[in-house]
Amino acid sequence: MNGTLRIGMDIGGTKTEAVALDREGRVVAGARIPTEAGADGVVSTAERVIARLAEQTGRRTAEFASVGVGIPGRIDRERGEVHNAYNIGVERLPLARRLAEATGLPVALDNDVTAAAIGAAHLMGLDGVVAYLNLGTGLAAGLVIDGTPIRGAHGVTGEIGHLPVDPLERPCPCGQRGCLETVASGSALKRYWPAGGDHPGRLLLAAIDAGDAEAEHAFEQLVRGAASCVRLLALTLDPHTVIVGGGLRLLGPRLLDGIRTALDSWATQSPFIDMLELSGRVQLLAADSSAAAVGAALASEGRRR
Repeated sequence: MNGTLRIGMDIGGTKTEAVALDREGRVVAGARIPTEAGADGVVSTAERVIARLAEQTGRRTAEFASVGVGIPGRIDRERGEVHNAYNIGVERLPLARRLAEATGLPVALDNDVTAAAIGAAHLMGLDGVVAYLNLGTGLAAGLVIDGTPIRGAHGVTGEIGHLPVDPLERPCPCGQRGCLETVASGSALKRYWPAGGDHPGRLLLAAIDAGDAEAEHAFEQLVRGAASCVRLLALTLDPHTVIVGGGLRLLGPRLLDGIRTALDSWATQSPFIDMLELSGRVQLLAADSSAAAVGAALASEGRRR
């Protein structure tokens, strides 16, 4: 059946993941390849991963219905452009136009965290107001209401990582001081625990189990910061569910339990916070989830170029 499969892809700094969805939103094929940096490299990567899906599904590229792309940076959905995606070497790229010209398919762009929020809500079967907390190298959130993403007037809805609320006032790359991203993110974890190297999340729990006091302190700071983000989202958006995603979600149940414990501790100190039942709203995105790619495919139906 031609034109019934939608492609969604999540273009990240190191890898690009793509999926093909059927009419019911089920994943029928998936592929993952390294991301080639730079404007031309990103376009080439997208073309190659689409070709991989075509091969897996036994169809020509032109037989897909649409392509949705989740990508970091500031997204101009009307023009189909991505700006300031520095971790993939892109300052400005009209990705929708270039990929449409290369494939003959309609292409839509979205911010990667927004796409992940859409996909996570879909894959986890969640209705109502859903907030997605992306704990990765940086920190951001996505918001979905009954399956519809909220992007805001300038596409910066959910940039909670740059709320300057931490009294320690550590400098942030954005130019402010005390941003939440300096407390709860992979980059913050590197500063707390430099012994963990460039990817401290991969080593953190083993170091704690081996008795590393600095690693344990770093984890405690991360958990407290993440719990603060959940509280912030609850007090501003009042979501039914807060999904914790991003690379640091791979810390698994200990991260989730730590966040819930911190929220419960604050609830014992405040009848108001206790009333909100925050810890019961928090869920962890599955380690093997393709949420951003799935969400990008779903969003592509709403805007094609």
